[in-house]
Amino acid sequence: MRRSFRSGPSADAPPPVPGNLPAELNRFVGRDDELSGLTRLLGESRLVTVVGVGGVGKTRLALRTADVLKKRYFDGVWLAEIGTLHDPELLAHSLVEALGLTDQSGRPPRRVLVEHLATRRLLLVLDGFEQLVDACAELMRELLRRAPQLTVLAVGRRPLRVEGELIFRLAPLPERDAVRLFTDRAAAGSPGFRPTGARESAVRELCRRLDGIPLAVELAAGRLHALSVEQILERIDDRFRVLTEGLRGAPVRHRTLRTAIGWSHELCTAPERLLWARLSVFAGPFDLEAAEYVCGGPELPAESVLDVLSGLIAQSLVVREETPAGVRYRMLSTVAAYGAEWLAALEDTARMRRRHRDWYMGLATWYELDWFGPRQAEVAAGTESALPNLRAALELCLDSPDEAHLGQHLAGTLWFCWVGCGRLSEGRHWLDRALALDSPHEESRLKALWVLGYVAVLQGDSAAAMGALYECREEAARTDNALAGAYAVHRLGCQALLSDDMPRAERLLRTALTAYRELGELNSNVLMGQTELAMALVFQGDLETAVALCTEVREICEDSGERWSRAYALYVLGYAHWTRGEHTEARALVAESVAIHHLFHDLVGLVLAVELMALVTASEGDPAEAAVLQGAASGLWESVGPPLFGSAYFSGPRVLCERQVGEVLGPAEYARYESEGRGLPVDTAVRRALAERPRPATVPRQSPGPRRTSRGTRKPAGSPTGKGGETAG
Repeated sequence: MRRSFRSGPSADAPPPVPGNLPAELNRFVGRDDELSGLTRLLGESRLVTVVGVGGVGKTRLALRTADVLKKRYFDGVWLAEIGTLHDPELLAHSLVEALGLTDQSGRPPRRVLVEHLATRRLLLVLDGFEQLVDACAELMRELLRRAPQLTVLAVGRRPLRVEGELIFRLAPLPERDAVRLFTDRAAAGSPGFRPTGARESAVRELCRRLDGIPLAVELAAGRLHALSVEQILERIDDRFRVLTEGLRGAPVRHRTLRTAIGWSHELCTAPERLLWARLSVFAGPFDLEAAEYVCGGPELPAESVLDVLSGLIAQSLVVREETPAGVRYRMLSTVAAYGAEWLAALEDTARMRRRHRDWYMGLATWYELDWFGPRQAEVAAGTESALPNLRAALELCLDSPDEAHLGQHLAGTLWFCWVGCGRLSEGRHWLDRALALDSPHEESRLKALWVLGYVAVLQGDSAAAMGALYECREEAARTDNALAGAYAVHRLGCQALLSDDMPRAERLLRTALTAYRELGELNSNVLMGQTELAMALVFQGDLETAVALCTEVREICEDSGERWSRAYALYVLGYAHWTRGEHTEARALVAESVAIHHLFHDLVGLVLAVELMALVTASEGDPAEAAVLQGAASGLWESVGPPLFGSAYFSGPRVLCERQVGEVLGPAEYARYESEGRGLPVDTAVRRALAERPRPATVPRQSPGPRRTSRGTRKPAGSPTGKGGETAG
C-alpha cells in the first residue's frame, strides 16, 4: 500500500488567506473596545480612516483589525506602507508593488491597479499617507468607484476627505492599559518585572505624564535597562531627550518620541506650525475665542485662527471635545511640549503667557458678573473647564512680584468658584499665596482679604477669618473703600452666625445690607447676606420676618435667573413649612435646594439640605430612610469641615431627627441604617434625597417649631438649622 506524506498543513485545513501582513513581534495590549469599534465601521463603509496623534498606535490597531478580519476578504489583506514617499508620481507604483503585482507591459500603474482590483474582494491597509494626502485621496476615490468589492483601511494623522469615508479617531490608552503595556514591554527586557507598591504608583504616574501614548510608554519601558522607573519619572519633563531609544528596524518616524511628533510638524503649513507653538501656552481645554485672542496677531490674524485650528484638528494634533461648557479644544501634553520648544525658539514665550494671562483674567471678570443671572450654571461649567488655565494665569501673576496685585485680583474675583462651586481648599491656597505678597494696589488686596475671610469662615478657621476680615475692615476705612468695608462687615456677621452669637450676627448683617443698598450693590453675595440675616432671626425665634426676607430673595432670584443663593432661601422656606407640619411643601422646597447645590458642587449647602431632608423624611413616617440620609450627611461633612460648624443652632435638625428616628428604630437599627448612608457616593445620596416617597397612612406628630423668644436667648437643640452665603459654600 502506497502512503503519501505532506509536510504542510493537513488536507482539511483551509488555504491561507493571501496578503502581506507582517507577523506581530510582541503582544497586542488593550484596545478591546477600539478593536470592536473599528471592526464595526469596516462593516458599514468601504473606506475607514484611523486618525490620531503620532505614536498613539494607529498602525498597530489597524494591522490587528485587518488580521482579525482577514477571513472576510477572499482575495487577501494587503498592507501598503507609503510613509517614506514624497513624490505623488510614485504612489501608484508603490501600491502595485505592495499588492505583489508584476507587470512589464508598459501599462500605467494606475490602470494595472484598477484592472487587478475590479473583481476582487480585498482589504487594502494604506499606512502613512499624510505627505501625499491629495494624491492618495484622488487615487482611493477612483479605486473605490471602479472596484466595488474593495475596502480600504487608511491610517494617518488627518482624514482623506473622500466621499463615504468614516473617521475613527484613536485616543491614547487609558491609564490601566498604559500600565499593562509598560509592564509587558518592561518584562520583555527584564523578565520577571512586576511593579508593586511604591513602584506601581510610579509606573501609573509615568503613564499619566506620558498621556498614555503607546510609543512614549514603550520607549520609557525600553529605558529600564539604564534607569529605574523613578529616575525616568524624575526626568520626564525633558521627555524628548529621555525617550530616544527606539527599536532598530522601526519606521524612522517611530524611532523616537521627538521624531514621531516632529513628523507631524514637518507636514504642517507655516501657519499651522505657528499656531501649534502658540497653543502650547494653554494648560488645559480652551475655546475658539481664547485661541483667537491669545494666538492671533499680525502673522496669524484672529479671523484665520479657526481655519488653521481646523487643520491641526484634522491632523489629530488638537482634539475637539463636547463638554458641559460647550465645544472645547485640547492639545496632548506631549504635543504641547513640542510646541513649547518651538515657541521658546521664537523667543515669544513670555509675551504669549502674558496674553494668555490677560484673557483668563478677563474671562474671570465676566464670569463673576454673569454669576448673578440666568447663565449661572453655564458659568459654573465654563469655570470648571477653564480651571487649568486659570491656575496657569494665577501662577504667572504670583511668580512675578511686580504683578502680585493681578494675582490678588484674580484670586478674589474667583470667589464664586471657590465658594459657589465647592473649591474652598483650592481657593484658600491661592488666596494665602496672593496675600503673602506685598502690593501697593489696595483695592485688589482688600478684595482678596474679604474673600479669604469668607473661605476661612466656611472652613471653620475662625482665627484666619477674623484676622483677614478685621484687616480688610480697617484698611477699607483708612482708604475710604466703602464697598470692601461692607463685604468685611458682612463676612464678620457670618462668622458670628456660625459662632452662635445671633444678636451680633443680626447687627452686623443688617449693617452690611444697609451699606449695600446705599452703594447700589446687588448680586449673589447681597442675596446671601439677606438669607443669612433670616437665619439669624430664625435662631432667635422670629420665623415670620425670616420667611419674608427669604421670600423676597426667592422673588429676586426668579426675576434675575439666579439659582445659587436661591437654594439657600429655599432651604429656610422649607424649614418654615416643616415647622407648620406642611411636609409635602417642605419636601418640594428642600428637594430643589438639594438639586441646585448638587449642580454647583456646593457641598456645604448640599449637606445642610440633606440633613433637613432627613428631618422631613422622618416627619413623613419613614425613619429608616431618614437614618440613611443622616448617615449620608455625616459622610459629606467629612469632606466639608467641622460638622455643623460646631454650632449648637445648626445641629438642631440633626439632633431632633436622630432622637425621633432612634426612638422608633432603636439604637442598633438606627446605627445600621446610618452606616448604610455613610457609605453612599454623593450622587447616590442625592438621588435618595430627591426620591419621591409614598405618603404614609398616618403621619406622626412632630415637635413644634421654635417658639418666639426674647432676642439673644439660646435655642434648644431642636431649633432650626440654616446657612447662608458665608455658611454656604
